[in-house]
Amino acid sequence: MILEQPENAKNVAKRVLVADDSALQRRILSKILEARGYNVTQATDGAEALEMCRSTQFDVIISDWMMPQLTGPEFCQKFRAMEDGTYTYFVLLTTKGDAADIAFGLEAGADDFLTKPVDGSELQARLGAGHRIVEMQRELFIRNAEIAGALSEIQRLYDILDRELQQAKTLQMSLLPEPNVTFGRASISLGLRSSGHVGGDLVGYFKINENQVGLFGLDVSGHGVSSALMTARLAGYLSAGDPVQNVAIDNQAGRPVAVSPERVVRRLNEMMFSEIATEHYFTILYGVINTETGDFSFCQAGHPHPILQRSAGSVQLLGAGGLPVGLIQGASYELSHIQLYAGDRVFIGSDGITEALNKKGEMFAEHGLCELLQRSRALSGDRLLNQVVDEVTRFTGSNDLEDDLSAISLGFRAAQ
Repeated sequence: MILEQPENAKNVAKRVLVADDSALQRRILSKILEARGYNVTQATDGAEALEMCRSTQFDVIISDWMMPQLTGPEFCQKFRAMEDGTYTYFVLLTTKGDAADIAFGLEAGADDFLTKPVDGSELQARLGAGHRIVEMQRELFIRNAEIAGALSEIQRLYDILDRELQQAKTLQMSLLPEPNVTFGRASISLGLRSSGHVGGDLVGYFKINENQVGLFGLDVSGHGVSSALMTARLAGYLSAGDPVQNVAIDNQAGRPVAVSPERVVRRLNEMMFSEIATEHYFTILYGVINTETGDFSFCQAGHPHPILQRSAGSVQLLGAGGLPVGLIQGASYELSHIQLYAGDRVFIGSDGITEALNKKGEMFAEHGLCELLQRSRALSGDRLLNQVVDEVTRFTGSNDLEDDLSAISLGFRAAQ
């Protein structure tokens, strides 16, 4: 039953429904109530009273216990089942006064009891208390309606934001180049999975010249939109689509030349303080692979150690660690160098892999990743990255990642 509240309920005479099969009792109660300012409606039995309640909202119902068709408790029970958001104070008139009868009436939904013959002063006192309860209930109803409206608006805004974040995630994924490529003797596979709609991880590569390819994995601090925007900006500085803007490429006599990886990271660190106004910082592993000789030089700046896996399956952690980019102005960074041979590969992953926690609070850690690489030596780069995601989610016991997960597999094959 949905009934509109009066616009100014406090200024409307309190409406009382009197249900009694005795005409005399109805007249007596009506006179008492009307003399005290109540607006009274009469019903000859419980069934008629119930029908009236379908179209009219009453503040108080006073019902006789014993009536034909529907008894007072039966009428009360059916009436309570109809209520929807509003509350009416229900009083049963009875000659019954034992505890069992009172308990029966309360279970049916009654709020109070009056014993016949009704005393006017007692009736006034009981209805005064009932009216206060009704006013509190209606005030609660109004507040709940306001809260429901606010929640509905919040949900509407959340749905809009959710759609926009889904679009943002699509745009962010568009920053990734082709996930599986071959340059000369080098093969590169990329993997990225955000913990939310958008994230702060990014992996990529770009061709520098005929024999050199730059590749990077980076992780911006924090999560969400601001981290994703920072990631997008950094992608522009390491873009294959605009070599002029790419901080990792210099031009000498019209020929693109690779900037040494530690200088690239130093440039990015200077830009964080001079051009990019943000509280974020980021970790990065940037390297350059010679696709013909297998020479791989790189700089590690706060990013997890890359892992070298030789063709026979052995693994070795690489890199000097280094400070994240954007923390300390003028920070220095080290260059590392390794030689790749046929069948070797380098795995570069974010801390979303090594710092993943299981339900016991244990980390997947570098030793877990090294063991995984040794077991998966025969897998191609793209299959290896899928295996990493599967094992991390299995380790954590959840498909919902706590942190973004990104990785690069750089393989080097024999000469043709």
